[in-house]
Amino acid sequence: MPTDIKRQAVTELTELIRSSSAMAVADYRGLKVSEMQSVRRTLRDSGVQLTIAKNRLLKIAADEADRAELKSLLDGPTALATIDGDEAAMAKALAEAFRPYSRTVTVRGGMLGSQAIDAAQLTRLATLPPREVLLGKIAGGMAAPMTGMAGVLAANLRNLVGVLNAVADKKRTTETAA
Repeated sequence: MPTDIKRQAVTELTELIRSSSAMAVADYRGLKVSEMQSVRRTLRDSGVQLTIAKNRLLKIAADEADRAELKSLLDGPTALATIDGDEAAMAKALAEAFRPYSRTVTVRGGMLGSQAIDAAQLTRLATLPPREVLLGKIAGGMAAPMTGMAGVLAANLRNLVGVLNAVADKKRTTETAA
C-alpha cells in the first residue's frame, strides 16, 4: 500500500526526470558515506544533481515521465545523476567525480533527452571538447572555403596589378633610356 511519503517521492522523482535534459545511472556500491559526500559536492559544483532513490520508486517515476527506457538500467544500488542544460558537462562532471573511485563505481548508462545511451556513449560524450570549441570548429569549417575563394579571387587582381606595374616600369626605363 503506497504511503503519502512514497507518493510525494514519486512525484518529485517524476518532475526531476521530466525536467532533466540528460541523466546517468551509476552503481555506487562500495562507496563510503564520506566518499559519496565528496562525489555529491563535486557534481553539485558542476550543476549536476545526484539522487539516491529506491529502484521501485524510480521505475514508477520513469513510467510517469514517459522515460521507460530508463527502467532497464535500474538494478541494484542506483545513483541517478541529472542536469538541465549542457549534457556534455554532466558527462564530464560525472567522469571527474567518479575517477578516484573507478574500481568500485560503475556507470551503467543514461539518457540524452528521451534517447537511451550506454556507458560507452556516455564516456565518449565526456571526452568531447566544450561547446564553444565545437562551435568555433564549425564556424572555421564554414569560413574556410569562403576565405580560400577570396584568396583565389584576390590573387588574380594581385597578378594583374603586378603585370601592369612591370609594364609601367619597363615603359619608364625605355623612356629614360631614349
